[in-house]
Order: sequence, then structure tokens, then C-alpha cells
Amino acid sequence: MKNFTAFRDEVKKCVEVLAAGGTILYPTDTVWGLGADATNAEAVSKIYATKERAETKSMIILLSDEKDIEKYVAQLPDGIFDFLKMTSKPTTVIYSSAKALASNAINENGSIAIRIVQDDFCKEIINRLGSPIISTSANKSGDPSPQNFKTISEAVKKEVDYVCSYRQEEAGEGKASRIVIYGEDGAVTVIRE
Repeated sequence: MKNFTAFRDEVKKCVEVLAAGGTILYPTDTVWGLGADATNAEAVSKIYATKERAETKSMIILLSDEKDIEKYVAQLPDGIFDFLKMTSKPTTVIYSSAKALASNAINENGSIAIRIVQDDFCKEIINRLGSPIISTSANKSGDPSPQNFKTISEAVKKEVDYVCSYRQEEAGEGKASRIVIYGEDGAVTVIRE
């Protein structure tokens, strides 16, 4: 019961911070990440500032359910839902026509990278927030991605509005998601394995 209480309390706190336009440091289904409401341009800017990354380099959008993709992508390629069902590991898909997100969350060419999270903690945050989360690994640009909470720099921890305590003790090594472009013809181009 203790874990359920910690889960519930941490989700509540994360949602409160995100809804107020803040940023969080939290465990995702891949690596520890920096997160903000992807529909709030000021919050998205805070993530870029913490990351020390130019806003021209877009980040990943996390959704809790594949049916929500249609809310944020104007033109879905045929067969995308079949492709998503076949993926066995966390996979981020780049779509060509983003919509309904903060302008600084969208790539200069109008594309957006979206991952459907498999992790219950992330799903619950997104569902309760009612918005997608913009997310990126919890490190400064150019630094290695942290493998677990213990390897996140103090500088990053100090710059977010809330550091999630849920799953900090896990010592496993997180791995970034696979990134692909799913073409209109169904061809898959792997950007990162």
C-alpha cells in the first residue's frame, strides 16, 4: 500500500506543478526526463532553458493513448496505428503536421515527435493533466543522458520546479526510445535505434 500512496501523491504533485506552468524532473518509460505541459509555450521555454538547448531543436511529446495522436497531428499516415501496435519497445514517431501544441514545441518544419508511454506513472500524469507533456532527457545538451536518478546533475535538479521522488531509488539503466519516421507510404526510416 505504501507504493500506491507514493504513486498517487507524486502524480498529484506533478500535475499541480505542470498545470501551474512549472517543470518537473520525473521517471519516464525510458530515462529520467524534464517535463512540462506541451501546450504552454512559457513552460516549454523553461525546459529549453534548463536543457540549454536552442528552441529550433524540438523535443518529444508524450501521450498516454494512441487515440490522442489525432488531436496533435493534422494528417496521420495510413497504417500508423497498426505500426504502433507492432512495436515492442518504446518508439517515438516523427509526424509531419503538428497542431494544437505550443508553437515552440513544434519543429521549424512543422513536424513533431510523439511517443505513447507504456509506463503507468507517466500515463496517469498525462491523463490527470489533460495535456501532453513535452519531454527530454534530464541532462544539459551535449552531456550524456542519465541512466538513473543518481546520475542526474545537481545543476539540472536545481533548475526544475519539482523533483519527483517516485522511483529515485531504482538503479537500473534507462535507455532512450527508438525514433522513427513513418512515411505516407508506410516506409519506416530509423533515426535512432
